[in-house]
Amino acid sequence: MATTAQTSLSDITPGFPVRDETPVMHVKKRNGSLEAVDVNKIVRAVQRSSQSLPHVDAMRIASKTIGGLYDGATTRELDAISIDTAASLIAEEPQYSKLAARLLLATILKEVAGQNLHSFSQSIEYGFQQGVVGPAVAEFVSVHARKLNHAIDENFSDRFEYFGLRTVYDRYLLRDPLSRKVIETPQHFFLRVACGLAGTPHEAIEFYQLIAAHDYMPSSPTLFNSGTKHPQMSSCYLHDSPQDSLESIYDAYKDVALLSKFSGGIGLAFHRVRSEGSLIRATNGLSNGIIPWLRTLDSSVAAVNQGGKRKGACCVYLEPWHADVESFLELRENTGDLSRRTYNLNTANWVPDLFMKRVDEDGMWSLFDPKLVPNFPDLYGEEFEQAYLQAEEGKIYHRQVKARDLYARMMRSLAETGNGWMTFKDACNVKNNQTGAPGNVIHLSNLCTEITEVTSSAETAVCNLGSINVGRHTNMNENGEVYFDFEKLANTVRIAVPMLDRVIDINYYPVDGAAKANNRWRPVGLGLMGLQDVFFQMRLAFDSPEAQALSTKIQEEIYYHAMVATTELAEKFGAHPSFSETRLANGQFQFDLWNVKPSEPARWDALRERILKSGVRNSLVIAIAPTATIASIVGCYECIEPQISNLFKRETLSGEFLQVNRYLVNELKLRGLWTEEMRMRLKMSEGSIQNIDGLPDDLKLIYRTVWEIPMRSLIDMGAARNAYIDQAQSLNLFIESPNIGKLSSMYMYAWKKGLKTTYYLRSRPATKIAKATVQKGSVMASTPAQQLTNVPVPTPEQQPLDASAAIACSLENPESCEACQ
Repeated sequence: MATTAQTSLSDITPGFPVRDETPVMHVKKRNGSLEAVDVNKIVRAVQRSSQSLPHVDAMRIASKTIGGLYDGATTRELDAISIDTAASLIAEEPQYSKLAARLLLATILKEVAGQNLHSFSQSIEYGFQQGVVGPAVAEFVSVHARKLNHAIDENFSDRFEYFGLRTVYDRYLLRDPLSRKVIETPQHFFLRVACGLAGTPHEAIEFYQLIAAHDYMPSSPTLFNSGTKHPQMSSCYLHDSPQDSLESIYDAYKDVALLSKFSGGIGLAFHRVRSEGSLIRATNGLSNGIIPWLRTLDSSVAAVNQGGKRKGACCVYLEPWHADVESFLELRENTGDLSRRTYNLNTANWVPDLFMKRVDEDGMWSLFDPKLVPNFPDLYGEEFEQAYLQAEEGKIYHRQVKARDLYARMMRSLAETGNGWMTFKDACNVKNNQTGAPGNVIHLSNLCTEITEVTSSAETAVCNLGSINVGRHTNMNENGEVYFDFEKLANTVRIAVPMLDRVIDINYYPVDGAAKANNRWRPVGLGLMGLQDVFFQMRLAFDSPEAQALSTKIQEEIYYHAMVATTELAEKFGAHPSFSETRLANGQFQFDLWNVKPSEPARWDALRERILKSGVRNSLVIAIAPTATIASIVGCYECIEPQISNLFKRETLSGEFLQVNRYLVNELKLRGLWTEEMRMRLKMSEGSIQNIDGLPDDLKLIYRTVWEIPMRSLIDMGAARNAYIDQAQSLNLFIESPNIGKLSSMYMYAWKKGLKTTYYLRSRPATKIAKATVQKGSVMASTPAQQLTNVPVPTPEQQPLDASAAIACSLENPESCEACQ
């Protein structure tokens, strides 16, 4: 690769006149003044940003920028050329990502300074004057201005990769309401978020340093709104099913609209609303069922976006005994009656164990009108089974179908739309701390399936999220070996949990039911991201026993230290009001509910004694969210997932750019294999290295994509960490070309392993499948029933389904789905 060696201007721009007789061109500066062009300034600016990046060619960027000169060009236009040129070269050399980020940072700093905002306190004061910063934060910063201004460390900004900083600039930095110019730098932004949560300057600075270092990141609603006029910082809302009445349904619509307005992702159950054909006694007519109601909700979600920053987002949950379940499964289809389709709603199945048992046994399944079985939504486990069997014996069902036929229909919906997520009602209720007392029931999960909390007609469950970037919690010993730093992880959890808890007290609640539930239960959701980064750094294959053991250990440590933190909060501020109703009040940790023995039982026993004495501040502490957007901010792989590809596309407001797996590139460089030919072969194979000749087997094992890793290993890894997750995990599953047999086996296996929830089924467009270069007989090709042993396969035709429609949430641009993060 070229380096930053000095090159003359005549070398980089042959024929470009630089002598005195050259007609003078001018550039327009940000303040509107004109200045004679000095190409040396352009070269120096790029060279300054190229320091410590030996594999980038600064002159190459400068030459392209100079080539864009014309008389009257603005400095903003020239900066954009430099940034976009560097970004376009990232797939060739990952260090250009850092160069593009530095160039973008320079333009941000100039934009803020151009408004005479030279310090953090000035930025906050100006934001308050413009009505975008809240008065409490403005006062806090004013009182502690000197200490907070001194805490700003612009060196942290060099941790950004280009797409992370671009995301922050385009979506998160506060802007002047009139000019739309940003009024805070990235470091001002992080400190503003910290000040919006902290009680003291010390807390604010400590939390600022944690997130500025990219060790941890709060969820998008917190980043959007902390310190602002409307500090709605919670990510997820779970709304119980409306009752079967006009008033209750429209009250639910109003709540959904208000929650969506203030950037909440919403889960809504619809179990209680009567089915199609049900008798309406008041009019002696027949009900149209739930589909017309969901159509109305679909329009409402489209109309009320999230504070003008992103689209409204809602997922509707339905239990499979509901007589309208088959129509529900058709809601996202691209064919059929458009008046019975909802393309703004996500859908999920809230599946009881009894249904899966009937599928396993190839039995019949009865469908009921909720009007005749109003108690079903509030029962789980044995109580549900007894009530269901009693209703079957009384023959009050609407009709019966083969359980495997309905299950196959669910699989078809997943394959064709990516929707109709499989979430398991009994596991969510039986293995949850909040359901320790009669009447406390979980009726649904959230938009991204990682939140499992009690709801009722009076309580809308709420959760605020944040995720640890475990990719920044590795270290290297004296022998040059990478190890995981559990001591640093403990410190990160210690700082993060109190800040998650603080959201509960500061948060703006759009509906009363949310405020009531959040103050009674005080749940939080601490998650993680960058697990794939850890495995790459430690050179572990994603599906290796060592990787699974490390994943489980990381999750146990996060759970342990989160429980310590919430216990300390309870000792200081008191337990949450409903502690006596929880399983922890009886001394049961999450792993006790799974009959799993943790490592170091003595420390858990000691913690149990503390909890029985003082309680805990938060009823729930762990939830693994998708992290699509915040993972982009910190430059790591999303949550707990393997990489999608070694070569992938990112979109910004400036266009589309290719990115390459920097870990793979570094290894290829060390072996002298990162050449132009290798880059072309990687592109031709669409980011897979399995069929590239000449690459050693150890690289092919470590750098497989998710399409080349057996889903059984993903499920097993999820099941292993389950014992240390008191809510749930947003677990996507991946099949390149799905068919009913593969999916049936996979989801049956997931249920038998005890997973609480699953999220999207990810597949690939048919055009890409045709071009894929995965080795014949690869691990992904052996995912069907023969690999998932002892799992029954339903009887419907097992013909391949059209996968092109299954990209409901783009794999190449996962940050476009920001529902939770």
